[in-house]
Order: sequence, then C-alpha cells, then structure tokens
Amino acid sequence: MHKTVDISVEEDILKANREIALENATLLKKYGVYSIDFMGSIGSGKTLLIERILEILGEKGKKGAAIAGDVAGDDDYKRILHHDVPAVSLNTGKECHLDAHLVSHALEDLDFKGVDVLFIENVGNLVCPMDFPLGTDKRAVVISVTEGDDMVRKHPAIFGLADVIVINKIDLADIMEVDIKRIESDAKKINPHTKICQTDAKHGVGIKKLMSELEI
Repeated sequence: MHKTVDISVEEDILKANREIALENATLLKKYGVYSIDFMGSIGSGKTLLIERILEILGEKGKKGAAIAGDVAGDDDYKRILHHDVPAVSLNTGKECHLDAHLVSHALEDLDFKGVDVLFIENVGNLVCPMDFPLGTDKRAVVISVTEGDDMVRKHPAIFGLADVIVINKIDLADIMEVDIKRIESDAKKINPHTKICQTDAKHGVGIKKLMSELEI
C-alpha cells in the first residue's frame, strides 16, 4: 500500500515538473533564447566549459546568460559574473538537482534583453537531474576523464537522454590511464544518436567543436 502511494506521488511530481518545463520552454522561445541544461558530476568542468563558450560568444557579438545551480554557495555564479553576462545563483538546499519550478523563478530574475543563449548549470550529480527536464532546447552531460572510463556504464540513464555528451579534461587521459575510446563506445551503445565531443576546457581545446554540436 505504501509503495502504491509513493509511486503515485512520484508520478504527480514528475508530471507537474514536465508541465512547468513546457512553460519555461514557451517563455524562452518567446524571447528568442536558446537554452542548454549542463549536467555532470561535481568537478567535471561544467562551469569552465560554460565560461569558455561565453568568451567565444562574446567574440562573435552574441550574448549569453546563465543560471548557476548548486546545493549551496555562489562560487560558480561569481565566476560567471566575471564575463559580464546576466546570471542568477540558484541554491537547492538539500535537493540534489534543479527542477523546472526552481528554474521558473530564476527566469523571472533574468533580464533577457539581447540574450541569445541561456546556460543552466545543474547541480553536480549523475543521477537526480535526469528525471527533471527544465524546458531547455538541449541537455548535455559532462564527464571528466578523472572519473574513470566506467562512468557511462555506471550511470547509463542520464547518458541515454543526453543530446550531447562531453568528455572533458582529455589532457589528463594518459596520466589517469583512461581509455577515451571506451567511454565513447559505451556512450554510443547506450545512446546511438547522441553527439560526443572531447574537450580540454582548461586549455580551450574542443570548445568550438562543442558549440557546433550544441548548435550555438
């Protein structure tokens, strides 16, 4: 009996999230803003990847904006602000993911004037975010080679829904004795239609290719 109630409540929560995500998507389209949900573990390099893309967008005369999600703190938010773009810090408290409702409130605080692309940096986690779409055009999952070459096999669900999979910190692959081809092979088995991009965000490698795969 308890299981039935738990499942029913969960289904209601996920349904409500999907409905709000659709509202978020409608709002962003109204303002002509293209959006990307960046997911990945803590330390995978999500923030730096976003920073690198913001730099290139600026060089192209385009404007980005960001929502920096975390359980607590505003370190990533402060980093984004250095790029002189609209940004919101979004703390979840005890929750291990952003949801569409939280994002909807963050959208209320953003000035979309002139914004071309919105980046939403999800909470560092490879499990919780997958069931909670935010209303973005794309969902990207970042994996660092420092996490090992078995991470895709350990977390197949989130990689299975990714539009783009980013293998970051490739400059450390040899040091970590990680086989990048194995990561790519695992990803393709789980998600044959996903796009895979190798990056070294620290040194700016692969960023333009990533932007192409993200269609920005």
